[in-house]
Amino acid sequence: MLRSLLLAVMLVLAGCATSQRGQQVAMAAISQDTWRQVDQLILAASKSATEQAQVYARGSMEHWRVLVYERTEAAFIPWFSSYWTQEWMAVKVSWYSASAKGETDSPARRLAVYLQEQYREQVLEPVALEIDPEAIRANATRYYLQLLNQQVQVIAQRHRIPAQLMNRRLHGIRAINLGPPAARNASLYEMVHTEPLDTLPAYAALIDHVDKAADTGSGPSDAVIATVAQRTSEKIEAQFATRGATGAAAAVAGKAAGALISVGVAGIRAMIHEGERPEMEAQIRKSLSTAFDEAWFKSLKHPLSGVMAAVYYLAGEIDSNLVEADLDNRPPELPAIAP
Repeated sequence: MLRSLLLAVMLVLAGCATSQRGQQVAMAAISQDTWRQVDQLILAASKSATEQAQVYARGSMEHWRVLVYERTEAAFIPWFSSYWTQEWMAVKVSWYSASAKGETDSPARRLAVYLQEQYREQVLEPVALEIDPEAIRANATRYYLQLLNQQVQVIAQRHRIPAQLMNRRLHGIRAINLGPPAARNASLYEMVHTEPLDTLPAYAALIDHVDKAADTGSGPSDAVIATVAQRTSEKIEAQFATRGATGAAAAVAGKAAGALISVGVAGIRAMIHEGERPEMEAQIRKSLSTAFDEAWFKSLKHPLSGVMAAVYYLAGEIDSNLVEADLDNRPPELPAIAP
């Protein structure tokens, strides 16, 4: 039994040696100039795949922007400008003012946090059920890798390079280099052959790397929401004096008459509010539109944190890796792969 086991091991090792010698012979049959041409074609394929992924990302982000605009117009603006929302925010500002503990805890800042939460709940989260920037980023990355892999296969066929040798070449091309540890690094072969891509630890590390580079969220920027909150807070605080005088008049008039005065004043405030509402909606619409356009453009174009950031990173690593190999003026390294 032991002899049979040893014989089997020796046959496997002999097979590996034979396979490695066969690969070395095949590799020697491919000239250095051919490998250099292959690398240049992979570079060109990466550039073409990047451009096509950009077209996809822009089209998808345009669709997302339209949905966000529609949802903002239909849900958030009417909610924000309604009489009862303004009254509720007045209560919150009053409470914020009473409990404020300095500038970092000011009513305007706390109101901004509340408005940001409402915008996410009313606009961004419902739109995300159909499409969102994170999904666009993931799809753009997969699309880039799919296109690149298709072109690599064409390149191998054109130069009559066996699949095993081309795979070894792809193993030698760095695509993600975020280590240590080694799990944060990946070759081009791993990127185009791992399915689903999310199961590759290096890809997860890349997405985390992109997320950390992002300094703004989707939709209107915090700064503009803060501006809207500041204006709202100042308007509400200016109304407190008038409301205080009304409350004093109601107290002097007595319980029954005071209640009538309060109801009457509330009705007048509601009518005045409805008259001012179109102007208020125009202001909030302009502020949100300007902020959203800026955030959208950054999400589309920013090379480190936008929806194309992962694609740009991969293309950059592949480019620098292949350029270095070309500058070395030697045949590319073909790592050994166990049979």
